[in-house]
Amino acid sequence: MGKGGQLYDASVGAKQAHVSAQKAGAKSKVIREDITVKELRSHNTVSDAWMSIGTKVYDVSNWHAHPGGSVIFTHAGDDMTDVFNMFHPPSAFAGLNKFYIGNLVADVIEDETEKANDLKQRNFERAYRSLRGKMIAAGLFKVSPGYYAYKFASQALMVAAAAMLAAHESTLALLGSALLLGLFWQQAGWLCHDICHNQISQSEGCVWWNTAFGLTFGNLAQGFSCAWWKDKHNRHHAVPNVHASGASALNGDPDIDTMPLLAWTVKMGEVGKDDDTSRWLISVQKWTYLPLLLFARLSWLQQGIQFAWSIKEDGIFNNATKNDDLKAVQEASLSGSMKYAEQILLILHHIWVIALCSQRPTILGGIMLWLLANNVCGMILFAVTSLGHNGLPVYEADERPDYWKLQVTTTRNITGNAFVHWLCGGLEYQVDHHLFPTMPRHHLPKAHELIVSFCKEHEITYNEANLWVGTLDIIKHLDVVAKEFLVEFPAM
Repeated sequence: MGKGGQLYDASVGAKQAHVSAQKAGAKSKVIREDITVKELRSHNTVSDAWMSIGTKVYDVSNWHAHPGGSVIFTHAGDDMTDVFNMFHPPSAFAGLNKFYIGNLVADVIEDETEKANDLKQRNFERAYRSLRGKMIAAGLFKVSPGYYAYKFASQALMVAAAAMLAAHESTLALLGSALLLGLFWQQAGWLCHDICHNQISQSEGCVWWNTAFGLTFGNLAQGFSCAWWKDKHNRHHAVPNVHASGASALNGDPDIDTMPLLAWTVKMGEVGKDDDTSRWLISVQKWTYLPLLLFARLSWLQQGIQFAWSIKEDGIFNNATKNDDLKAVQEASLSGSMKYAEQILLILHHIWVIALCSQRPTILGGIMLWLLANNVCGMILFAVTSLGHNGLPVYEADERPDYWKLQVTTTRNITGNAFVHWLCGGLEYQVDHHLFPTMPRHHLPKAHELIVSFCKEHEITYNEANLWVGTLDIIKHLDVVAKEFLVEFPAM
């Protein structure tokens, strides 16, 4: 129990789930009362995907039109109880009825040690579920409209200031405009993150507002495809720092798939063992890590365009979707009017950015403004997200621990002053956010205290570091992986 993983827009609710199920060809099934854990685990592919929530088993095979995208297949053949509860409103349960195929029966455990361990695990799961209940009762999942009104207003002021500075000829104005524009993009990314996690509203009546705000801060302001990011980020949340079980599997974390530029484990680097360029990149990755962050936003811009226009060919970053099942999910998740909305807003993003940068007296000055702003955004945005997980344990898909332990052991908080908290956009509490992703960021400090106490009580490692120590830990980790890789796969 306790291993789970799916995340979709909570405000979609039961109606869309029913519609998607019908489109997927869901049909009535004979309800069984004798499904064993062993049998459940044998149905672990996209085309043959069972999952359990509580004692109920559901068949979601080939449900490419799942409202949350490919994340539903991250735990095919496994228990999804905790993750489903963490990311869905009660109304979502109605949408599961069409997939219900039977009830799970517990395996008979004969070994006394195994019995004791099983009981200990069940007690632990009850404890962290109880903690979530206490947080709900304390109002930690209720949003403060005033907080987000302030965030929206500050974004408008930031981009307005960047535009005004861009019109001045001085080098200082150029640097100031680039800094503000880069920070605007970076902070817009955090706001889109909050919105897409339904931190602002989980009400089914607010579907339109969630979608509108997500597209505004994702596509129009930041320049990323909101649908692309949600599909990718949802899978990351379900299985952080987890190696996929195979090339065609969707049970791994896409955020650690950074080859050939960076290898977070020797296993990741193995795909490049026979390529001279990949070997060299791995050997120097401790030196290239920080410079790569400067250009990370450009990669995401490209991937957003590839997703929104269904482009199958690789761009300059060699990152087109190659998994056929993932392609099918992506095509199903973005279609009709929403596809056009994404495309139009991405085009408008680049138009307003070009207009702002064109205020510089020369073309070269406009290009410099654009590049520097991308460098600022890339360095800060991706340094923060990298600090959240990189350099920490990486698990195999079939060996990952329960939901709570997986999230805590693969995640790192960032400590610092008030400016660091503003800069990180709530992800300085990355551990706490991963455990309760729908909790509005302004409540995370209170949740943090409860979570740290819980982890101490249950002897679970809780990772924290400041910006500098955390970054140094990542660089050291990359160096260790590079050395181990060269020993494991010596040059021929």
